[in-house]
Amino acid sequence: MSKLKVEHYIEVDLDLDEMDLTSAETKASYREIKEYVQEHFDLSVSNLYIAQVKRKYGIIERNNYNLPKSDDTKQPQCPLEKEKAIVEALRYYKMI
Repeated sequence: MSKLKVEHYIEVDLDLDEMDLTSAETKASYREIKEYVQEHFDLSVSNLYIAQVKRKYGIIERNNYNLPKSDDTKQPQCPLEKEKAIVEALRYYKMI
């Protein structure tokens, strides 16, 4: 249609306030979650802790290919205090 000489057109007005957010707009990066937790709770959280909490709430974005070589390798678990702060950040960013 761009190659045609068009004399007729349709004008459309969109009110962006009425539109729902897309899933991409509601996703916060790990950096944003870390900054929120640091600012509001004065806690430092690792990417591992954020990933554990996201997995607990069913937020699985992609497969993890960085798996341990043995099955009995121990990973540090997210402390309850930091988990609550991360959950609050996820709620703030409307991810849960």
